[in-house]
Amino acid sequence: MPVKCSICHEKNAFLKRPKTGNAVCKECFYWAFELEIHHTITKGKLFKRGEKVAIGASGGKDSTVLAYVLKLLNDRYDYGLELVLLSIDEGITGYRDDSLETVKRNQQQYDLPLLILSYEDLYGWSMDSIVKQIGRKNNCTFCGVFRRQALDRGAMLQKVDKIATGHNADDVAETIIMNILRGDVARLQRCTAIITGDDPSGIPRVKPFKYTYEKEIVAYAYYKKLDYFSTECIYSPNAYRGHARTYLKDLEAIRPSVIIDIIHSGEMMSVKQGVKMPVQSNCTRCGYISSNDICKACVLLEGLNKGKPKLGIGKTSKVKQHFQPTSEKKPTTNNFCKAGGCSSTDSGNTNSCCGANNTTDIEKEQSEDVNEADCSSSVCACNKSTFVRKEIDITTLTI
Repeated sequence: MPVKCSICHEKNAFLKRPKTGNAVCKECFYWAFELEIHHTITKGKLFKRGEKVAIGASGGKDSTVLAYVLKLLNDRYDYGLELVLLSIDEGITGYRDDSLETVKRNQQQYDLPLLILSYEDLYGWSMDSIVKQIGRKNNCTFCGVFRRQALDRGAMLQKVDKIATGHNADDVAETIIMNILRGDVARLQRCTAIITGDDPSGIPRVKPFKYTYEKEIVAYAYYKKLDYFSTECIYSPNAYRGHARTYLKDLEAIRPSVIIDIIHSGEMMSVKQGVKMPVQSNCTRCGYISSNDICKACVLLEGLNKGKPKLGIGKTSKVKQHFQPTSEKKPTTNNFCKAGGCSSTDSGNTNSCCGANNTTDIEKEQSEDVNEADCSSSVCACNKSTFVRKEIDITTLTI
């Protein structure tokens, strides 16, 4: 015997909601899905009338459903928002180029302005070229850091008031688990916030899908026949987040409410008084928010441009040593004679060598530095700036 919808009690149930376990018909599922997002928006006070909101659009299920639902709710409940799409091209051949075609179709379907910025435009590097340098083990570190800043730069070009991202409940729960495993107390406090407003651009980010299950987003996109791109990034299978996702899915199979339970637990966590927390300041190079003198993006770019791609990976001691002023570095003599006139290799006896071609570490560094003022080569590494040097003409990027 067919099961009746638990909401309208008239039509036959079409699916069982992963979030609540209730059997519902298709129309009631749409209504409940949209209403819950509306309640999240209104209860969290995510938007104000008259604001211009950029929707982070990747072409995937989350951003596609977010663009569709925000436009729908904006018209239905008269939010009074001006919506635009913002996409970042990481430069991943066979993945991002295809997904951006989906974004362009969404732009036409939803009639929303679209701006596309690329890593190549902003940093002088694409993810394909970065992976050739770093390999596939730590590439997600580069992409995550660069993408966050790229979204902010794009939002500033579009002059928006807020950025709406498609982070869903599964994403938030995974992030909580990752920060617990890392012992990252500072990020653990921030990752559950539905509005994050600590960006240097002054553009807060909002998460309308914070309490929305990924499975329900997929079901909504599928049954609504929305146009979205479903292929996984070719560089992500080895990402640390993947292990947290697998763990979370195993827990969800046993207890479906575990996703919301983890989010609520994360919201309730507080740091004991007296615990030293990182102090947020601004990067001395690009002005971006950072807990260090030089932000992560500038460190990663410095490593790429100097031929040291792993500079920003792992311990911070090597980063501090790299950026330490030359005058403060302790010279160490290389006593391996290169002239061939003697055979001294005793690092403690500098007088035993003939002295030919012996250089200090600092002298080597100085000889390797590029004088940007004297360099005019179009392919020189000094043209790969630490951050955006050239002005970007938004009219050439907007669709």
